[in-house]
Amino acid sequence: MGRADSVNRCSWCSGFRARFWTDRDSPSNPWPKPQGADETDRAALSEEPPKEDILIVREIDPCLEENGINHYTDKYDLMRRKVEPKLVVRRGQSFKLILKLSRKYDHERDGISFIFTADDEDKNSYGQKTLIAAPLLRKADKSFIWNAVVEHEGESSVSVNIFTDPEAAVGRWKLDVDTKIIDGGAYCYSWEKEIYMLFNPWCKKDRVYLSSEEWRTEAVLNDTGIIWRGTFNRMKPVIWKYDQFDTNILDCSLYVLHEVGLVRGAKRSDPVKVARALAAAVNSADDDGVIMGNWSEDFSGGTSPTKWIGSKEILRKYYKKKKPVKFGQCWVFSGVLTTICRALGLPTRTVTNYSSAHDTQGSLTVDYFLNQDGDMVEDLNSDSVWTFHVWNEVWMCRSDVDEKFDGWQVIDATPQEQSEDIYQVGPASVGAIKHGDVLKPYDNGFVFAEVNADKVYWRYTGPNKPLKLLRKDTQSIGKLICTKAPGVFEMLDITYIYKHPEKTFKERHTMLKALQQSRNIFARYYLNEDFNDIHFDFLLKDDIKIGEPFSVNLVMTNRNETKDYKVRVLLRVDVTDYTGSIGEIVQRRNFDVNVKAKSLHEVSLEVNYQQYAKKLMDQATFKILCFANVEDTNFEYYAEDDFRVRKPDVKFSIPEKIIEGKEATVVVFLENSLPVPLKKGEFTVEAPGLNRPVRIKVKSAVAPGEKAVGEFKFTPSRSGVYSIAAKFVCREMDDCDGYKVIKVQYSPVDINVTG
Repeated sequence: MGRADSVNRCSWCSGFRARFWTDRDSPSNPWPKPQGADETDRAALSEEPPKEDILIVREIDPCLEENGINHYTDKYDLMRRKVEPKLVVRRGQSFKLILKLSRKYDHERDGISFIFTADDEDKNSYGQKTLIAAPLLRKADKSFIWNAVVEHEGESSVSVNIFTDPEAAVGRWKLDVDTKIIDGGAYCYSWEKEIYMLFNPWCKKDRVYLSSEEWRTEAVLNDTGIIWRGTFNRMKPVIWKYDQFDTNILDCSLYVLHEVGLVRGAKRSDPVKVARALAAAVNSADDDGVIMGNWSEDFSGGTSPTKWIGSKEILRKYYKKKKPVKFGQCWVFSGVLTTICRALGLPTRTVTNYSSAHDTQGSLTVDYFLNQDGDMVEDLNSDSVWTFHVWNEVWMCRSDVDEKFDGWQVIDATPQEQSEDIYQVGPASVGAIKHGDVLKPYDNGFVFAEVNADKVYWRYTGPNKPLKLLRKDTQSIGKLICTKAPGVFEMLDITYIYKHPEKTFKERHTMLKALQQSRNIFARYYLNEDFNDIHFDFLLKDDIKIGEPFSVNLVMTNRNETKDYKVRVLLRVDVTDYTGSIGEIVQRRNFDVNVKAKSLHEVSLEVNYQQYAKKLMDQATFKILCFANVEDTNFEYYAEDDFRVRKPDVKFSIPEKIIEGKEATVVVFLENSLPVPLKKGEFTVEAPGLNRPVRIKVKSAVAPGEKAVGEFKFTPSRSGVYSIAAKFVCREMDDCDGYKVIKVQYSPVDINVTG
């Protein structure tokens, strides 16, 4: 409802002329702006309340259902709530309002104008495009960017189509409707309900326009996704509930943009500025952003990153207290950033890069210095390779750079390195990265190194002594870049959009092009193993469940017809976190072997559960390395691999039919793969119709091979396709999860059983 007593506020309304102007006199605008007038003139002018039969706006019908369907905003809680719903629309597209009037509208006598002002700006202005006046016309006037056009006239109402600017600032807008009798009095109606304006991927004139319908649906409207973690050879898909349409999520997203990201006024119309600011605002490294990062093993005082199921709980906590939520790691930052971007209408997807380089020097190489025991020389090693890293891509045109760099852009909220003195990355054009244009804004060089750096291993024997090149690896960075496929819960390999295939001329040519633009060019050397008689194969058995033993194997092939070789081998297994930081040694063993001419020789290192159980770090990952020296030739071989033991999945027993509005009971369970009992187990579950996650304690210990079981009930409020997500933690094991896609039926289907 608007303020119905506005007729008593006409001293304010006399500023109507000061607000309602265009850059030229127009027949459709009989009240041009007075010389030098602006919004502040409204308060300075006064007149007696009008006595004529002025057209008065009694109420505005926001046509929520029609606008929601046309603008793909009908899922927002703001549009669906029964108490004080609000209008959510997308820019560059018309929306409908119905004005309920005190009498019939007479277009020859009555003038109506719509005054839009940005809700959260201190001082709105026409020049900043945060103060907009749109006269009500019989047909659209192309000289106006915003238009208000009569659709239908009733006895005491008029239906209006409001056409908005495809470059309008996203955010909340206030609406005043001014009416005036020509050569007579004026009246102002202030609508108390804000209008939420979003980016519009369906509008061709919007810079975030996305022509692919399936990707629009996925990257804007899908509220559930999958984030891939684990290792390249032990991928771990994890459900993530984005919930961008849920209660308070849009308001929180606007708060993060305006109050934390400090994107004000016309800057909120620019997707480049918005995306870059959000990448900084989601982490708390420079400000009171949404999430505090923590890569230690101590999560006291907060929530372990592996326990989050989605963004909703994080954003609600943040919006309530306006303090960073504890704690997050890369996939949490990315999941929350996806939620905020999708809420604002930016097409966004969550992306995982396996074997992701963290190039601290801007050299486009990752350099490792090792002593004779295979240990890293900590004082010299600043670069690292994360087992996986999760970031985001947003879709937009890059009018600030070049149209050939339009499309998917990398943004990253994980606080790794500063850019312009703030922990933020992007938007970096994926197209520019593929072609080695590392100097383009923003942070293209950093992202290029993440997906395509060369790893170089050096033998360090002491200060002032020459380094010996052990190995150069040109293929182990960016081993797989993936995201959720549109419309299905499957992985989509998008490595090809970031770089050319390994071992191709184009890939090496692009790397050289990138190096030529860098100020830090390291010498590049290649090892040619063809000149060595001993060929090494580093093997690792796959698909190992946590609790099971595993082995590391090195096969040596002597290709010489007559000569035997003595080889010294070190095999070693360390625990590691996903950022590449090495923890405790699990097992190591030295071998001195004689490899006979024209024969194979295999050495093996066995690791059992008791040896690794208490040493595991997050993600249950290991660094497996091999260091070998052929004594007669002094040829040295170095290889490493990331390895993850697979944790058991949480599974569900679901009713055959789930009906809208009716309670359903689900059993959730997990099989204990460990050789020891599971104690103090707990499931955390999210399902449609649940306002908050449900926690289910497992009361008794779960023996090896047995199942931890829980039960919960939920009542879905509406039909459609949804997902149930669950996590399981206990003393002996954490970060176990699972999900199930369900279909909620609109109404029961009667089944007649015969025979």
